[in-house]
Amino acid sequence: MVGIRRLAQHLDISIGTVSRALNGRPDVNAETRQRVLEAAAELGYAPNQAGRSLRKGATGVIGFMMQTGSEITGEGDTFFMSVFDGIQAVFSRHGLDLVVLLCSSREDPDAYLRRTVARGFADALIISATRRNDPRIDLLAERGISFIALGRSESDAGHPWIDLDFESFARIGIDRFVAQGHRDIAIAAPADDANLGYIFIEIAEKTLAAHGLSLPADRVLRSPPNEAGGYEMARKIASMKDRPTAILLVNETTAIGFYRGLSDAGLSPGQDIAVIGFRDSPQAKFLSPPLTCFRLDLHALGEALAEALLATMPAYRDEYPLGTVRRIWPMDLVEGSSDRLR
Repeated sequence: MVGIRRLAQHLDISIGTVSRALNGRPDVNAETRQRVLEAAAELGYAPNQAGRSLRKGATGVIGFMMQTGSEITGEGDTFFMSVFDGIQAVFSRHGLDLVVLLCSSREDPDAYLRRTVARGFADALIISATRRNDPRIDLLAERGISFIALGRSESDAGHPWIDLDFESFARIGIDRFVAQGHRDIAIAAPADDANLGYIFIEIAEKTLAAHGLSLPADRVLRSPPNEAGGYEMARKIASMKDRPTAILLVNETTAIGFYRGLSDAGLSPGQDIAVIGFRDSPQAKFLSPPLTCFRLDLHALGEALAEALLATMPAYRDEYPLGTVRRIWPMDLVEGSSDRLR
């Protein structure tokens, strides 16, 4: 690939004329413009993106901040890859590029975001793993940066967000357990300050109360959202003298470790304890017995995130007149046999 200087030398015309021709300026005659465009295609001209960004005041880059490490994403993460695909499908219509900003599990996410913002290489941001009180939201609002959150938070800057329907997950799961005769129901919750944990526990308590049941503290089992966390949770349940008869698992990879932990303890899901998992992930398809869980369209979720973000950006607002999007993303129950005690 060649730059604009080499292109101008090849055509023996000024850099300024080449620049105006490439940008469609009306002060360049049609013949010269055609010569420039043909030579650019022939030589493989590539614009200097850094220079263009400085002139336009935009980078054409949208950042997606996520935390990494086996403590968070387990041994693999198909959730975000599917979401990314949907996001980039929208951004590609506008010549925008999605860049994933990977914050190590050993780094403070607030400090990471401050450093990222200070560098100014992204026009807008998508944040995930929202916490109950999330300083990142306040930081982005104060800096006037367009952003959207994948997840709700008590921190509210009037910003757009899309969150998964953890309320329906808790209600449907518990109603299903109770209808099958369960009275001692446990739930798995994140070990950290993730806001989804607060939502999930609150709705679980209310749903159980509507059935005349309670959620004792020892029936809220906290673990990292990964296979190892699910394994340790299963081992803990196996060691209880009065173990619960049913459990809701709020993370898809947790179910994989949970199945293994039960097996190593000589117990079986769907036989010794009823299990409902969170998501119909590729890994869950290989579990036996088949996991009762929920299905959601992750590609469509990514598209919705991208469009809601573009609706906040002045350059794209007219194309996406959506206002401030605040939406609960639906999920559908996929019936397996893990929640039916035989």
